[in-house]
Amino acid sequence: MLASAVNKLGITPDGRGSQKVTSQTSENSASAGMGNQKPSRPPAGQKGFTYPDIKSQLANEESFEIPADCPTEDVDVLVVGSGPTGLGAACRLTQMNKTSNFSWLLVEESPTAGGLASTDVTPEGFLFDVGGHVIFSHYTYFDNVIDAAVPEWYTHERVSYVRCKGRWVPYPFQNNISVLEKDDQASCVQGLVESAIGRASGKLGKPKTFDEWIVTNLGEGIAELFMRPYNFKVWAIPTTKMQCAWLGERVAAPALQPVLNNLIHNKTAPNWGPNATFRFPAYGGTGGIWSAVAKKLIPAERQRYSMRVMHVDAAHKQVLMQKLDRNGVPDTSAEKQGRSVIRYSKMISTMPLDLLAKDLMRNDLLKNLLPTLDTMTLTFSTTHVIGLGIRGARPENIGDKCWLYFPEDDCPFYRATVFSNYSPNNQPTSSTKLPTIRLASKDASPVSGSAAEPKEGPYWSLMFEVAESKHKPVEFDNVVADTIQGAINTSLISSNAEIVSIYHRAFYRGYPTPSLERNSALEIWLPYLKHKFNIWSRGRFGSWKYEVGNQDHSFMLGVDAVDSALFGAMETTLEYPDLVNGRRNVERNWF
Repeated sequence: MLASAVNKLGITPDGRGSQKVTSQTSENSASAGMGNQKPSRPPAGQKGFTYPDIKSQLANEESFEIPADCPTEDVDVLVVGSGPTGLGAACRLTQMNKTSNFSWLLVEESPTAGGLASTDVTPEGFLFDVGGHVIFSHYTYFDNVIDAAVPEWYTHERVSYVRCKGRWVPYPFQNNISVLEKDDQASCVQGLVESAIGRASGKLGKPKTFDEWIVTNLGEGIAELFMRPYNFKVWAIPTTKMQCAWLGERVAAPALQPVLNNLIHNKTAPNWGPNATFRFPAYGGTGGIWSAVAKKLIPAERQRYSMRVMHVDAAHKQVLMQKLDRNGVPDTSAEKQGRSVIRYSKMISTMPLDLLAKDLMRNDLLKNLLPTLDTMTLTFSTTHVIGLGIRGARPENIGDKCWLYFPEDDCPFYRATVFSNYSPNNQPTSSTKLPTIRLASKDASPVSGSAAEPKEGPYWSLMFEVAESKHKPVEFDNVVADTIQGAINTSLISSNAEIVSIYHRAFYRGYPTPSLERNSALEIWLPYLKHKFNIWSRGRFGSWKYEVGNQDHSFMLGVDAVDSALFGAMETTLEYPDLVNGRRNVERNWF
C-alpha cells in the first residue's frame, strides 16, 4: 500500500487548526497517506531523518488497483487538502457555485483545516505556529476572505535583526553594515565595490546559482560574513546547489550609494520588503485564520475531514479514500473498512508533487505515459519547530522585536520569533499558575521542592526554527537542549530563566528547495498532470515554488487553479511570480 511506502520516507500527515498537543511532542503514525504532513520523528535507532533518492523509489513502486466493491460518488471538482491552497480553491468554488451549477468536494486527512499554516496549544496554554507565519498580502481577494473570517487583528511594524558577533544588525543585513565592527565594515564595502565594478564591466556576468547571485550583487565580504552561513542554516543545502530565479522580493540587493551614505553617517536603513508591516490574529494563532475560513465561509457539507487519500487512479479519474478515526487510525469498523471511491472530472491537489508522481507510477496503464523518472529532481528540507514558554517579564533586550536571524554556529536555529509579541493571547494570563519544568542552564540543579510548586506569571514565549537535510544532519533527541543552550549563547534568555512549557514538532517536508534542477522538473510535470489528467498540482509542495509559497500566494494558487479548471483562465500566481509580487493584485474580490 502507498501508506506503508510513504512511511518508509518518515512522512506522516498534517493539517491542524489550533489544538492541544503534548509538550515536547514528536508523534509517530502507524500509517500515512498522501496529504499534508503530520509531525514525525526518525525511525527507531536513527538520530535524524533520512532522505531517499526520489527517482529510485519511483522506479521501484509496485502496481496497485482500486478494489471494485468500494462505495463510490461522483463530483465535478475534487480538492485534496485543506491548507491555504485547498481552502483558496474551496472559497472560489463556493463563490462560483452561486451562479453556476456544479458539484465539488474538499477532502482532508486531518480532523481540522490549516495544513502547514496551523497552530498548536501546549498543555500549559502557550500557542505556537508550526513555523514562522505572519500575514502580509499582495491580493485584494485574499484580504477580503481573511477579514470576512477573522474580526480581530493586531498590526505590527516589523522589528527584525541579525545577530552577528554579539551585535544586533537591523534587517536586511546588507543594507545596514554601518552597525558592524570596522574590520567587517571594510570587508563588506570592499566586496560591494568589487561586485559593482564587476557588474558594470560585465566581468561577473549573469548569475546561475544563488551563490553567484550573492557574490554578483553583494560581494564576498557579505557572502562570507552572513549570506552563505545564514542560508545554509535556513535551506540546509549549500548556496552553490540553489538556483537564483526564485529570489525576486525575497532578498534585498542594495544600491552601493545609500549603503555608503549610511556607513559614513553611521545611520541604519529604513524597513524594507513586503512584510515591513504585517498582521496577526488576536486569537488562535495563524491556525485560527484557516479554521475560521473553513467554518465561516465554506459550506460544511462540501468538506470532509479525517479522510486519507490512499491512491490516485488518474487513468480512470478516481481516488481511493480511507476514513480515519479521531486518533488518525483507519476506521475499519465502518462500511467496507472505511474505504470509498470518489470519481472526479477535475482535481486540484495540494499533495506533495513527488509523492503524487510516486503514486501515479503504481498504475500500469500510466507508467509508459508519465514523464521520464529522470525529471523528478525535487528536493526539500525538514523543519524543527521548538517553542519555549518562560515565566517572568519580557527582558528589556528583547523589547518589541518580532523575529531574529542567526547565521553563526553558536546556536542551531536560523530564526527565533518572539511569539508572545504578536498577540497577548499567545500565552497564558499572568494569573495562571504553572510549575517550572527546568531552568535554562544545562548545569542547573533539577527543580524540586517549593521551587517546583505552581506559581503565577507573567509569561512570554520564543519560537525557534531549525533546518535539517542530508547535507545538514540534526540529532532529534538533542535539538531541544541545543536550542535552549543556543538561546543562552545569543542572549535571548538568561541561564536562570524559568521554562514552564516546551514544545517540539518536526515536519519532514518543511521547505521546498529552489534547487538547480527544480525548474526543469516543474516545467515537465505540472503541465503534464494538468493537460493529460486534469490534475492541477498546486500549493507549497504541490507546485514546489517557494517564491509563491507565503500564505497569500498559497491561497491564490488555489483560487487561480479553480479559474483555470472552470474557465481556462491564466494562473498568474504560478506562472508569473515576479508580476504578482511586484504589484497590488486587485482584479478579483470576495463578496
